[in-house]
Amino acid sequence: MSAFSNALGVSASGLKAQAQRLRIVAENVANTDTPGYRRKTISFASEVERSGVAKVALNEISLDRNPGEQIYDPGHPLADAGGHYVGSNVDLIVEIADAREAQRSYEANLKMFDQARQMSSGLMDLLRK
Repeated sequence: MSAFSNALGVSASGLKAQAQRLRIVAENVANTDTPGYRRKTISFASEVERSGVAKVALNEISLDRNPGEQIYDPGHPLADAGGHYVGSNVDLIVEIADAREAQRSYEANLKMFDQARQMSSGLMDLLRK
């Protein structure tokens, strides 16, 4: 039975990781027009438990080092003497691609979780007979 719980744990850690990734993508998209906002990126690492099962864990959330777009608007309150201010460095195309990849990974982990649950349920049905 521990193999089933290990499979459920691995897929649950994947679900949690992709949910965190989607949260970061949503923050980036929400702040696309925020002046000076720096895109957040998330990285994951493999975490081995005492049982020897490797799960997905959050490694770190960091800021993208790419410079923000220089926007010319002399009337903006954040504009410098030359009339420019720094916009965000969020690219919506990249964020949409990240969101789709995270969604597909989430669905794959959900399918794996459901498959392990069905196999466990089927085993219990066989043992009852």
